[in-house]
Amino acid sequence: MKDERGATYTHGHHESVLRSHQRRTAEDSAAYLLPHLKPGLSVLDIGCGPGTITADLAMRVAPGPVTAVDQSADVLGVARTEVDQCGLSNVSFATADVHRLDFPDGTFDVVHAHQVLQHVADPVGALREMRRVCAPGGVVAARDADYAGFIWFPQLPALDRWHELYQRAARANRGEPDAGRRLLSWAQQAGFADVTPTGSVWCYATPATREWWGEMWADRILRSRIAQDLLRLGLATTAQLEEVSAAWREWAAAPDGWLSIPHGEILCRA
Repeated sequence: MKDERGATYTHGHHESVLRSHQRRTAEDSAAYLLPHLKPGLSVLDIGCGPGTITADLAMRVAPGPVTAVDQSADVLGVARTEVDQCGLSNVSFATADVHRLDFPDGTFDVVHAHQVLQHVADPVGALREMRRVCAPGGVVAARDADYAGFIWFPQLPALDRWHELYQRAARANRGEPDAGRRLLSWAQQAGFADVTPTGSVWCYATPATREWWGEMWADRILRSRIAQDLLRLGLATTAQLEEVSAAWREWAAAPDGWLSIPHGEILCRA
C-alpha cells in the first residue's frame, strides 16, 4: 500500500510479517516513552499494525483515549481483535496517512510512531504533521531500526545478500532503511527544539529467539511483499531468495548464532 506521497510499505501484511509485529510490546519497543505515560492522557498511535503495542499503551493511560491508525484497513481488523481480547474499551481505530492526519491541531497529549518513519516518503513532513496534532507541552515519540547497523554471526554470504536486497527494495519503495540514525536530524528539520535522542537494541541469540526470527524471515523473504517487489524489480531471482531463506534457517540452527538490531529513538516536546 502506498502513502499519499508515493512510498510503498516494503514489508506488506503477509502472515509472516504480522507474526513478527505481533510479538512486539511496549516494553521492548517503546520503553523510552513509558515513563512519560500516565492515566488520563490521550494517545495517537500511528502505524499501529496488529495492535500489540497499542494495547499496552492503552492499559497505561486508561481511562485516557487512544486512537490507533494505520493505512491498512485489513490490519486494523487484526488490531481490533487484539484490543478486544485485552478487554480494553478506550481504543478507537481509523485509517490514516501520517502525512495528512485528519485530526484538529493539538488533539493528543502523546503522538507515537514505531517503525513508521523509515517507510514514508517524507519523514520530516510526517514529523511536522505529528507535531501539529500534538497538544502544546505534549510528546511526539518515534523509534526506528537502522538496517546498516545490523550485526549477525555466523557470517553467511546469503545473509549479506539479504541485507543488500532489503536496502535496495526499501529505497526503491522510497523509504529509508537506515532511519534510526536520522531521527534526530529529521526532528530538528521538522522544527522541534526540545528533542531527547536515545538508542536501544533488539538482540536474538537464544535458541528460542533465533528460531523465531530465522523461521520468520525464512518465510518472509519468499512470501511477503518484499519478495514480490524484489522479483518484480528484477533485483533477485527465485533461486536467490530460496538461498537467503535457507541461510536464515542455517543461522537459526547455529548454537552460537547472534543478531543485534540497533534503533534510534526520539522524544520531542511539542
